[in-house]
Amino acid sequence: MSGPLGTEVQTVDLMRGGLQLLQDPAGFCFGIDAVLLTGFVDPASTGRLLDLGTGTGVIPILLTEKTKCTYLAGLEIHAPSARLAQESVRRNGLTDRVEIVEGDIREAGEIFAAASFDVITSNPPYFAAGKGRYDPADPRAAARHEILCTFSDVSRAAARLLKRGGHFYLVHRPERLPELLGTLCADGLEPKRLRMVQPFRESAPNMVLIDCVRGARPSMKTEPALIIYEAPGIYTEEVLRIYGMETTEGHG
Repeated sequence: MSGPLGTEVQTVDLMRGGLQLLQDPAGFCFGIDAVLLTGFVDPASTGRLLDLGTGTGVIPILLTEKTKCTYLAGLEIHAPSARLAQESVRRNGLTDRVEIVEGDIREAGEIFAAASFDVITSNPPYFAAGKGRYDPADPRAAARHEILCTFSDVSRAAARLLKRGGHFYLVHRPERLPELLGTLCADGLEPKRLRMVQPFRESAPNMVLIDCVRGARPSMKTEPALIIYEAPGIYTEEVLRIYGMETTEGHG
C-alpha cells in the first residue's frame, strides 16, 4: 500500500491486543508523547471519547484496549492521515467502536453535539504560531506548529464538547504551561492532575501531561515525574508497561 507521497505505508505493531497502525513515513508518524498520553488516561474511563487532531488514529485505537469507552472518535483535518486512520480501524476490526471523522478542530462544535463526550484527549501542535522554522510544504508541519489551529481553538472545542464533570487529557510542552493553564481555566476546564515527563532522571522536563475536569473546583495535584529512560536506549519499567512491552530488547 502506497502513501499519499508515493512512499510505502508502514504497519506498526502497537503491542496491545494485536492492534496495528498504518502510517506513512514521509508524512505524520506518531511519537512517544501520544503513547504516554494514553497511559495517563484513567483506565476506568467509560462512555464516549473524542481525540482532537488524531493524526493516524493511534490514541483512540490504543484506548480501545486501555479504557472501557464504548465509542471512540478521532477528528483529523489532514485527509491522507484520516484515510490511513480509517483503514487502521477497519483492519483492526473496530468499525463498530471507533469512528474517524475528517474535519477541522475549529468547527468541532458543528461536527459533534455540545456536551456529548465523557472524555476528550489531544496531542496538539506544540509550537505557537510564528514560532520556530518549518516548511509549509511539509505535511508534518501542521502537526507540530499552530498553522491550522491554536491551543485556544483546541481548548474551546474540548470545553464545548465535554460533559460537565468529563475529563480532558492533553500532552504539551512545559515552557507553555502558564499559557496552557490560563487558557484551560478560562474555558472552564479545571486542571486537576499535572505530571512532568523527563527523558532521564537528571534531565529537565520536555513534556507535560495535564488532566482537566470541566466545571470542577480549583485544586490541582502534581504527580511525580514520569522518567522515560533508565539509560540511553533503555526504557524505564513504567514506560515499558505503558507501551505493553515485556522486555527492553530491540526498543529505544
